[in-house]
Amino acid sequence: MSKNEIAIKYEPFKEIVIMEKTQFSTPEEMARFTSVIAGGKLAGLYWTEGVIFLYFPLPATNQAVAKALLESGKVYWTFVGYALMPNYQQTIETKEKMIVPVVNMSADPVLKKVAQWLKEQK
Repeated sequence: MSKNEIAIKYEPFKEIVIMEKTQFSTPEEMARFTSVIAGGKLAGLYWTEGVIFLYFPLPATNQAVAKALLESGKVYWTFVGYALMPNYQQTIETKEKMIVPVVNMSADPVLKKVAQWLKEQK
């Protein structure tokens, strides 16, 4: 390889550790929660495999977290909120008239696996 060439490599996470999870009873409850935590700012939800969800990753600014990510491909999500929603919708409107966008992430293999795992949780 010459000095002007660059190698590009895809290396997905090997493990996602979810530290806390909450299942909401409806997509509307999930949307309401999202609006509240966003403090009135626009925030969206992810959808794939019949699940809408929102996650908060633990930033890799901590030396131990960065080491786990680089050495073993492990990431930590401090919180995941989710609800079952069999069919994709571009937005969810709450009874308070808050409109929350929903992004279809069906093309993302990592998030598909997360959604499948969430559906199995009781």
